[in-house]
Amino acid sequence: MSEGSSTRRARLRHQLFHLYFLARRPMTLGVRVGIFDDEGRVLLVRHTYVEGWYMPGGGVETGETVEMAARKEVHEEARIEAGELALVGVYKNERSSRRDHVVLYACRDWQNAGEFVPNGEIAGIGFFPLDALPQDTSPSTRERLADAVQGRQLSAYW
Repeated sequence: MSEGSSTRRARLRHQLFHLYFLARRPMTLGVRVGIFDDEGRVLLVRHTYVEGWYMPGGGVETGETVEMAARKEVHEEARIEAGELALVGVYKNERSSRRDHVVLYACRDWQNAGEFVPNGEIAGIGFFPLDALPQDTSPSTRERLADAVQGRQLSAYW
């Protein structure tokens, strides 16, 4: 047996193991980013398809790192270019599904990347003081903002 066929066989075996684990233990992964301004206010977005205010974020797509997804979602949803992202925590999101996880970042270094225009996904955005969040801010958003401000993960669950 040649070294090349042995390498191909090992690569194939590795791919088969990944397919097996994907089928056996599938998991979804999302990101959210707490964007804070110089006044300590947080950026929240209002989606067109669900009630309430949330931190910008979304799913991690195939081929993306978690950080790439976070930067992409912040740009797409709020027209913001994120600078340094600080990892706050990784959470199990049982409210969505038994297999869903969310990675939360905090960002205090950012720039506007253009004017926000409401679209099919995001109806509006705004910066809000942490002690005066909109009444319909989701409970999970409120809890995770506390984590981001305190710089530690207070719960393993979203």
